[in-house]
Amino acid sequence: MVVNAPLPNRLTPLATALGLQPFYGDIHNHSDLSYGHGPFPGALKKAALQLDFVSVTGHAHWPDMPVDDPSIAHIVDFHVKGFEKLKKAWPGHYDVLKAADRPGRFTVFPGYEIHSNAHGDYTIVLADLDGGPLVLEDTPADLRTGLANRYGERALAFPHHIGYRQGARGINWKTFDARLSPFVEMFSMHGCAEHSETDRGYLHSMGPVDGHSTMAHGLREGHVFGIIGNTDHHSGFPGSYGHGRMALYAASHDRDLFWEAMQNRHTNALTGDRIHLVGEIGGHLQGSAVPAASPAFLNVEAVAGGAIDHIDVIRNGVLYRRISPAITPMTDKGVDPLEFLLHVEFGWGARGTSHDWEGEIAVKGGELLAVEPRFRGPEIVSPLEGEDTGHRLPEIEADANAVRFSVTAESNPNNTTPATQGMLIRGRAVENGEVVAKLCGQDIRIPLSRLAEGAKSGNLGPIDSPAWRFHQLARPREWQWRGRIELGDLVPGEYLYMRLRQENGQTAWTSPFFCR
Repeated sequence: MVVNAPLPNRLTPLATALGLQPFYGDIHNHSDLSYGHGPFPGALKKAALQLDFVSVTGHAHWPDMPVDDPSIAHIVDFHVKGFEKLKKAWPGHYDVLKAADRPGRFTVFPGYEIHSNAHGDYTIVLADLDGGPLVLEDTPADLRTGLANRYGERALAFPHHIGYRQGARGINWKTFDARLSPFVEMFSMHGCAEHSETDRGYLHSMGPVDGHSTMAHGLREGHVFGIIGNTDHHSGFPGSYGHGRMALYAASHDRDLFWEAMQNRHTNALTGDRIHLVGEIGGHLQGSAVPAASPAFLNVEAVAGGAIDHIDVIRNGVLYRRISPAITPMTDKGVDPLEFLLHVEFGWGARGTSHDWEGEIAVKGGELLAVEPRFRGPEIVSPLEGEDTGHRLPEIEADANAVRFSVTAESNPNNTTPATQGMLIRGRAVENGEVVAKLCGQDIRIPLSRLAEGAKSGNLGPIDSPAWRFHQLARPREWQWRGRIELGDLVPGEYLYMRLRQENGQTAWTSPFFCR
C-alpha cells in the first residue's frame, strides 16, 4: 500500500469512464525563500508527504506599496527585505526544485507572487523547471504580455485571497483577465470567498471579506474562471491540513497533463480532505463551457474524506438542488459494505506545549487499503508573529497490515484553532474487527463496533496531557454518492457548480460549468 495512493477505479466509475483521476496539490504557499518561516528544501519534503504536486511561492514585488506611511513601516521593511532575498535566490532555487521533482510521483512547479492594492495579489506559476527569470509587472495586462513574451503558454497567474476589498489587495474584477488567469484562489488560510456569508470568514489584520470581491460576484458579472484552494501557508508546510488545497483532473500523473488541466479549469477548491468530486454534463467536465441542451443532466460522483453532510448544486447563484446521502442514498449496488473510513487524530495537551508522537495502527480481522496523512504546520503568517518551530520532518509509511508514523503536534493555541495532527485510513474489516494500536508506548484496542457507535478518545497521562482520538467510522454509503440530476433546459448565460460539505466541516467546491 502506497501513502496517498490514487482511488481505485471501482470507487470512481464516472471519472474512469472520462479517462480522468484526481490529483491534489498546493501552488501558493511560502517558506524562507523570501519572507516566511521554514527552510525552503524542507518545505518541498513536507509537500511530498501528502501532495501530488506543489509550487513553493516567493514574494517578489509590490508596485503600489504604501512606503510613505510611517504607521506601517514595519510591514514595508520585511516586504522589501523579502523581495530582495528572493531575487538573489531565484536563479539557484531551480536546482532545489529539480532535486525534489519526481516525474510520475511528485511534480514541482516554480512560482512567485506580486502584491497590488489596485489590482489584488497575483500568484504566478511557471510550467517548467528551465531556469526562467522573474517577470515583474505592475498590472495584470502588463503581466500577461510580459509572461507571454518570455514563456508563451507555459505561465499563468491567478488572483489569491480575492475576498479583501478592492483597493486593499482584494480582487479587481474590472482588470481580471481570463487569458492570464484560468482560475482564482477562492479558499486559503485567509478564509473563504465563495460569497459574502460563510463560516470561514477572513480574520487576518488585512480586513474582512467584501461582497463585491467574492466568487459569487465575479460569476454574476459574467466572468469565466475556475476555482482552486491553496494554503497560503507562511511556515514552510505546503498542504498544511485545513488551510486549503486544490484538486485537478488529468489522465495520469504528468507535468504537461497537469498544466493542461489547470489551463482548462478542470480544478476544484478544497479545505483539506482529499475529496473527489466530479461533475459531467454531456461529456464535459467542471470548468468547461457546455452547449445549451433541452433537457440537460448533471452526472455527479463523490468520494469524500468522511461522512457527507450534503452536496449542493448552485445554479446561477441560487441553491438548485441539495443531496443528503442520509435522505437520498445512492442506489449503486456495487458498494462494499465492509469498507470504512477512520480518521485518527493526535495532539491537545497543556497550552504552549508540544509532543512527539510515534506509533503504529493496524486492524485485526481486516486489511488497510489506503492512508492519507493529515499533517499541518504552525499558524504563522507574518514574520513578525514568531519563529519557525524547528520540528522534525514527519514520517509515515504503510502496508496492508499497519501504518507507522512519527509527527510532532503542538497543543491547540485556543479553543477554536486546531493544531492537531492526523491521518485517514481506508480499510476493510469484518464486523467483529478491532483496531490495534500502539501510540507513544500505550497499547490501545478498540472494537470497530465501538467506533461505529461514536468516537473513542484517550490521554497519554492525566488531564491536560496529550490526547488521541479515533473518530467515528464512516460507512461506504456515508462517504460515497453517485447519481444523475435533471437540469431541465440549460440555456446560454447560465452557470452552475457543486459544493460538498462533510459532517466534519471539510468542504470541496468544483469549478463552474458555463453554458455558452
